[in-house]
Amino acid sequence: MTITSNFPIPSATTEFYSWRNYRCAYDYYQPNQASDTPLVLLHPIGVGLSRWFWHRFCQQWYQAGYSQPIYNPDLLGCGDSDMPHVAYHPTDWAQQLNYFLHTIVKKPAIVVVQGAELPVALSLIQLPDASNYVKGFVLSGPPSWAVMTQETSTLKHKLAWNLFDSPFGRLFYRYARRRQFLRSFSAKQLFAEPEDIDDQWLDSLQNGAVDTASRHAVFSFLSGFWRQDYQQVIASIQQPTLVVFGEQASSISREGKTETPEQRLDYYIKHLPQGQGCKIPGRNVLPYESTAAFVSVVADWINPTVKI
Repeated sequence: MTITSNFPIPSATTEFYSWRNYRCAYDYYQPNQASDTPLVLLHPIGVGLSRWFWHRFCQQWYQAGYSQPIYNPDLLGCGDSDMPHVAYHPTDWAQQLNYFLHTIVKKPAIVVVQGAELPVALSLIQLPDASNYVKGFVLSGPPSWAVMTQETSTLKHKLAWNLFDSPFGRLFYRYARRRQFLRSFSAKQLFAEPEDIDDQWLDSLQNGAVDTASRHAVFSFLSGFWRQDYQQVIASIQQPTLVVFGEQASSISREGKTETPEQRLDYYIKHLPQGQGCKIPGRNVLPYESTAAFVSVVADWINPTVKI
């Protein structure tokens, strides 16, 4: 059942801040009756992806009657943030997020992480004083346990980056931002139901990939700079953590293809000191494809667990 909001649904204001002399963007939602603990959303990295990924979630959150302020930043290299020609590592984005929490949010927040941006959140929690600004984590469709606990070659990452950072990479990016490719990739890897791949999704991806400088963040991700063994870091997280998987969750990486959604969930819950988890309908982009269900489980977990 949908809960009707008893106050006007807030519109996002887009604001900017400077980090390391780069201009960075974020959306800010401030309800009239806002509660104390905000949500900070961490969007996925991919062709055309940026903070717009969370717009449906934000709309549904307030339509359901919840009142937390929401901060929805663009990571460097994405959306309306600057796009320097560099190889991005999880620690770079973690330091950006840490600065954002300290100087913009200025209070402990619940960090909601989509997919393979989990390494950014794990890098964040290892930074000095960062834990004081994170009250809890929500992990939406994190990578398979096999992927998150396997170290890969630094040399391999560098070689992949050098290949992408070439005329070949520029040509590949132009190919990858074609509507036909985006639809096919979304059907094969992201969505449970092909009919959920709507024009809004495809239009947003194409618009987000118009600037070819956005390829640097995408190629950094594809080069695998985030691929490390994170098992000990995950086991050290003291904040309450909710893990949400789609009932049809799948893995792009070869290492994770044999894991079922149930096995993935069990692995995470077993290793997180304060972990809880559930499955909902959908596959790998739950805040977009299964928005209402995702909002519901996050809200149900937040109120009694984090007590905001």
